[in-house]
Parts: sequence; C-alpha cells; structure tokens
Amino acid sequence: MGEKVMKTAEEQISLLFRSTFGRSPEAVHRLADSGSDRIYFRLTDTTETIIGVYNENRKENEAFFSFTRTFLQLGLPVPEILAEDADGPVYLLRDLGDRSLFSAFLSRRKEGAEFPGDIFDYYRQVLKILPVFQIRAGADIDYTKCYPRHAFDRQSMLWDLNYFKYYLLKLAHVPFDEQALEEDFNLLTAFLLRADSKYFMYRDFQSRNIMLVEEEPWFIDYQGGRRGALQYDVASLLYDAKADLPQGFRDELLACYLEELEQYLPGKRTEFLTFFPAFILIRILQAMGAYGYRGYYEKKSHFLQSIPYALNNLRNLRNLWLKKEFGVELPTLFTLLDNLIQQPGSWILDPGSKIQQPAISKPETRNLTITITSFSYKNGIPPDTTGHRGGFVFDCRALPNPGREDRFKELTGLDQPVIAFLEKEEAVARFLRNATALVEQSLQNYLDRGFQHLQVSFGCTGGQHRSMFCAEFLKKKLETNTKLTIEVKHFYFASNQTL
Repeated sequence: MGEKVMKTAEEQISLLFRSTFGRSPEAVHRLADSGSDRIYFRLTDTTETIIGVYNENRKENEAFFSFTRTFLQLGLPVPEILAEDADGPVYLLRDLGDRSLFSAFLSRRKEGAEFPGDIFDYYRQVLKILPVFQIRAGADIDYTKCYPRHAFDRQSMLWDLNYFKYYLLKLAHVPFDEQALEEDFNLLTAFLLRADSKYFMYRDFQSRNIMLVEEEPWFIDYQGGRRGALQYDVASLLYDAKADLPQGFRDELLACYLEELEQYLPGKRTEFLTFFPAFILIRILQAMGAYGYRGYYEKKSHFLQSIPYALNNLRNLRNLWLKKEFGVELPTLFTLLDNLIQQPGSWILDPGSKIQQPAISKPETRNLTITITSFSYKNGIPPDTTGHRGGFVFDCRALPNPGREDRFKELTGLDQPVIAFLEKEEAVARFLRNATALVEQSLQNYLDRGFQHLQVSFGCTGGQHRSMFCAEFLKKKLETNTKLTIEVKHFYFASNQTL
C-alpha cells in the first residue's frame, strides 16, 4: 500500500472519528497487516480505544455491515459498528483488544503445555456458539449482500481448488498431470455439492478471528461469509494450520460440536460425518493456495511457514481416509498429496525454520522465463515483481465478451464452452495472431541478449473469460520452445479469495 494511500486512510479515519465523537483522537496507530488488503488502525483518546478500518472494497464492507446487524440482533458477540462513512471506504468498530484465541494458545504452548485445559474450554465455547451463527443467524442473513459469492457453490469450490493449483503447485514447481487433476477437482466438487448447504458459512472461521474479551470469545472477520454447508467452518477451526491442534483434541472438539448440533438439527450427525473429510480437504487446499500466493508471489515469506503445518494436517487426514471410506475416489489428487507429504522437497522446511524460496533446477537450455498473466482492469495491471519491468500488456476488452451471456457467467476462460465460443470468433483469432507475433519477435532478441524474464499480461473487464483464454492460448503457442520456462498466473482466482 503506497504512502499516499496510507496517509489518506489515516486522514479519513480520523475525520470520521471527529464527526462521530466531536473530538479528535489523541493518537492513531496502524496495526500489523493481516492476510487481507484491509488496513486497521487503533484510535485512542482519554476515554477509550476504537478500531478504524480502511477498505476500498465497498461490496465487502456492505456484506460486513449487513451480517453484523443480523448477528447483533441475535445477541451474538461481534464488534459493534460505531460509525460508517456512507461515501468513503472507512468505518469504526468497538475495540476488542489484541488477545485472540490463537495468541492465547500460542502463549500457553510456550509455557510447555501441549493443549491446556483453559484453551480446550475456549474452543468448546466457540463450537457451542458456532451453530447459532450457522443455523439461527443463517436463517435471517440477507444473502444478496454476500461478496464475492452468495453461496459456496461449484464456482466457489473450483476457485479454491485452482487457487491451490496455480499459487501453490505451479509457483513451487510441483509436477502434476493437469488434465487428470482437473477431473479429480470436478469429482470432488460434485461430491461436496451433495451436502446440505442452506446454512451460513463464516468462511474464515479460525483462531485468529476469535478474540478473547474478559475470558469470553468474540468473533471478527466474517465479511467473506455466504450460504454453505455446516462442515466447512468446523474444518476451518479444527484444521487451522498454525494452531496445529493435536488430533486427539480435534476428535474431542468435533464430538462437542456434534453434541451441540443435535440441539438444533436432531439426527444430523451421520450426514455431517459423511462429508466432513472432503470439506477438511478443500479447506486445507484453499489455505495452502493462500499461503503460496502470499508467500511465493507477494514475497511475504512468513506465510510459507504455515505450509509444513498444512502438510501435517493432510497427513492426519490421509491416515483417516485410509481407515475409513472417504466418500469419493480421487486417484490423481491423492497421489499428488501423498508425494507432497512423503517427499515435500526443498521448498518445505521444518516448522520454525527459516523459510526460503523453492530451489528450482532448470535445464541449461531454458534461459528465459516468460510469465503470462490474466487480470481485470478493475484491479489494475499486475506489477512485475522480478525487477526487470517492461513486457507486454494486451487489452482484450474490444473482443467479443462471453460474460454478457448468462450461460457463461459462472464459467471462466479455462472452461470448454467459453473456449469454444471464443475460438470461433475471427476477431479473437486476429487479435491473438498479432499479439503472438509481437511476443515472438522479442523472444529471440531477449534470448540472444541473455535476458532472464519477460512478462506478458492480458486484461479484460473482469479477468474471467477473454484475458484468461488469451493467456492460455499464448502458453500453448510457446510451450514447444525448449529455451523457455513458462509460468501462467490468473489473478481472477486470487481476487476471489480470503485467507
């Protein structure tokens, strides 16, 4: 976030404070960055402290406001909204302090306790409250306010799975059969969609988003919530990577949740357990994609420290599905995960060790890396993080737009119906011939001069159809050149994620 934006954020929050309370804050302190693009400040004066939030994503803010009002009406422990700027990206919240369930657990663990009784009691309280969010509040939520999706549907699931593929597997240079993996993704998605999904899904239900106030749990960061299945949030909490809960305690806590669930939905236990392992799996894969994106792409290496813990969770889950029926056969995905668990490679180090970028062995003939990206102009042109700058940016917005037709709205440029639509358009073929010719003209020159990197970006309105199709087309056109290492990044998947 640029210095100018940071100054604007602080000024707007201070102005909202003054207009709300009739006085200026004595101090404004920026809080540490989280896994989102929101910026948090703590404002202090003589009487209290207040949290100020700067978030340019208005739709996400609207979702947070709507959910909060519903939760407060039911008496759920969430922060009160003290002020909203109707024309700006800032709002004020009641300050819940700095002590999260995660930080309390980490502090007790440093004292030598593996999973102390007081922490177990906090988790039990949390799981007792969770069904109220899911079922009671879920019946009153205005799902039209959800962002970016109204439900954890097929599209949401495929976003999560492709997030894992593009930002963990590909950026870490893990080999896999892409077509076979896509087939397993479709099988897993079809299985998950069989679960009852008419409840509120918190989405990012983890120990960092649960604050402890006077020894009681309070809940934050639910703006990514949507309609979905019960299992997802339980998986998020119990298989939170860095919390690294002992499996025995996970089993006890799951039993606590199921006992509480019985009070709301009698007889739900068997169905819940049928789908639970599959929801654990997709949550772990989504989280690993987020760690890869923040760590490998954004160069925030501390996020990579969570990958070994996520692999431990996969190992526990793998042991579980060897003993019990998993519910769906996923041969390619299971084999891939077994390889990650058993032979993680140099990009995975022991928890707590210094994390380094993955060691990548390149054949001597591969002298130039070309990074091909697709993006939405709404979010801006992707930066070149290699330091080389330059490269090509092609504007696809003049091409025929599949997004205008309802049958394509839930699909992307990777899906066959969209590919077929664009392949038959002469304007698309002419555009790609010209774009490819320009790129190829530079490639040989760059190779001769010993350049190491070239970035080529395709942008369209939403980054979902035309730009993604064009990026994949160029990849296929260039992949026969043995002197190139080709990376493809679709920012559409990253823009629809939360950590």
